[in-house]
Amino acid sequence: MKMVRAIIRPEKTKDVLEALEKEGFVSVTEMDVYGRGKQKGITIGSVKYDELPKTMLFMVIEDEDEEQVCEIVMKAAKTGEGTIGDGRIFVLPVEKAYTISSAQSGL
Repeated sequence: MKMVRAIIRPEKTKDVLEALEKEGFVSVTEMDVYGRGKQKGITIGSVKYDELPKTMLFMVIEDEDEEQVCEIVMKAAKTGEGTIGDGRIFVLPVEKAYTISSAQSGL
């Protein structure tokens, strides 16, 4: 199993969730987060914003779905060619997962 963590622009959340659901990936956790990437925030006039609002989506998927899920997220979250600040995807191994109500392991 893998955990996919996608940090995206908040305004793209609906697009990403709809694209994932359309392809059968419905189990997602969503969290509002703040941070900055390579651009180190943005400056508008005389005001500098060091931390920008983002949305983090968490999913645990089967290993063989990793490439498909990442492609779906990248396509749906992208705002333009080479646009800075569209987000990042991190993929981590998951050793085990348990359903609390049934105590079953796995997805």
